[in-house]
Amino acid sequence: MISVIVPAHNEEAYLKRTLDALDDQKYRAYEVIVVANGCSDNTEALARGRCQKLIVMREKGLSRARNLGAQAARGDLLLFLDADTLLEPHALGDVARNFTREHAAGTLKGRPDSDRLFYRLIYFLKNFQHRWALHQGSSGVILCWRCDFEAMGGFDESLEVMENSDLIKKLRPLGEYLYLAQTTATTSMRRYEKCGMIRACQLWLKFWFQSMFSDLRHKHYETIR
Repeated sequence: MISVIVPAHNEEAYLKRTLDALDDQKYRAYEVIVVANGCSDNTEALARGRCQKLIVMREKGLSRARNLGAQAARGDLLLFLDADTLLEPHALGDVARNFTREHAAGTLKGRPDSDRLFYRLIYFLKNFQHRWALHQGSSGVILCWRCDFEAMGGFDESLEVMENSDLIKKLRPLGEYLYLAQTTATTSMRRYEKCGMIRACQLWLKFWFQSMFSDLRHKHYETIR
């Protein structure tokens, strides 16, 4: 049983496609939990009736939303999915077959929703890092076992940046990191388009460097999102 947890903050433009892609999955032993957090648009109404569980938070908070989704999950395996990320129809089946008890954390091969050369280069570099564990991160998808997630205390709700990497780092002593290359997760490039490609890359590199050598608990994503 896979619990797919989708945190959604004002995602009416993207969430329907994400949920439709989940509805097309060949592997059927899964549930979808949408956590609408701090929404002022039609995200909540759009999600209602399209998922097995809908949780509504009045305040915005990505890590808190993911933790609430995990608390409501029934599955042994948790898949945290960004609301603007599409899974291929065979993705959950590939996850169920390949993410074993020897693994503690993982992600899928990432792909941009644009064919622009710059975006393809970014994802080539990200996938290269994940494949060879140069940086054990995520591309719109985080995989972990629910028991391990609970044992490690879930996402650190004091973090607003690099919370994915922080969770994966906490999980790593419990098992191996899996980069699943046979299926892809296609993610919107809206953040790069909103603030500019060069600026987005500069911020990503800055946060990555700070995650290696300093404390991120007072850093914010507002300059990107």
